[in-house]
Amino acid sequence: MSEESKPVARPPRPTYAPIITVQQHILREQRRFAGVSGEFSWLLSGITLATKLIEAKVRRAGLADILGSAGETNVQGEVQQKLDIYANEMLLNALSVRESVAMLASEENEQPLLAHGGSPHAKYIVVFDPLDGSSNIDVCGSVGTTFSILRRTTTDLDSEVSADEVLQPGSKQVAAGYVVYGPSTMLVYSAGNGAHGFTLDPAVGAFVLSHPNIRIPAYGKYYSMNEAYLDRSPAIYQEYVHRLRDGSLGRPYASRYVGSMASDIHRTLLKGGVFLYPPTADHAQGKLRLLYEANPIAFIVEQAGGSATDGHGRILDIQPTSIHQRTPLVVGGPDEMRAFAKIAAAAR
Repeated sequence: MSEESKPVARPPRPTYAPIITVQQHILREQRRFAGVSGEFSWLLSGITLATKLIEAKVRRAGLADILGSAGETNVQGEVQQKLDIYANEMLLNALSVRESVAMLASEENEQPLLAHGGSPHAKYIVVFDPLDGSSNIDVCGSVGTTFSILRRTTTDLDSEVSADEVLQPGSKQVAAGYVVYGPSTMLVYSAGNGAHGFTLDPAVGAFVLSHPNIRIPAYGKYYSMNEAYLDRSPAIYQEYVHRLRDGSLGRPYASRYVGSMASDIHRTLLKGGVFLYPPTADHAQGKLRLLYEANPIAFIVEQAGGSATDGHGRILDIQPTSIHQRTPLVVGGPDEMRAFAKIAAAAR
């Protein structure tokens, strides 16, 4: 056999499944949109960089001087933990240098912060809760980060960005996600084409695709809420929880509650069930923030086949009127949400 006719050797078949990082996944997703450059992936890399820095600090919280209160309160009137301030600074620093970011809004800051407003590349607005459930840190509990990405509402990107451009309903989100810092660190995000989960591999420092195309189960066996406030909640929530407990909705449910919304939502997303944060006598408008807590969670859960409501309508349809606006939230799988909607409709 001549040299020319010898068969070409094929490379050996890989022993392991291919590794897909979050950056690779985002670049692949971008191909679905005509004319999209690498700006969006560069923006997301700012979020992943900041959350890696936060994760590293969380891991060392008991060794470094990062536990406890910072002795200050934020715009919400809540006592700031040292890690709240650190997480906020990491996200602001990582995102403010991205030329595609026009404005940043955080739970920890009263007003939005201008980034690269006036730049023709500054087309995105990022809102976030830097550290959800930060009081859990002192007792080695899990915490999280939530974020939402919006596109500027003006077509004239050279114009000065306005704080009013942040006030968009959740249905306008370009992408959203959360990070849970627990036994492992996991990022779940969606850019409108399903919800996907990435686990941080500390050996290589990369978020690796571990949960592609997450689908919330049709029903679960857990409900999640702070039941200490149940008797101060409207009657529909009390009836709903009682029926979850007694099995009259088809099966008896057990209670699981972490006290970090991202962690509780993560379990609900993977295992099914329902998460509730109802209004109370003390917080008639609810306590969770619409823009950077409820909206990103609702966006992800809808992409996974679930739904989210404020007790009256779809969370993603609410037109915000202020940056730190609060809302009730009920979010879960199809069976649980149908049951809640039925009870709420009967009460009207």
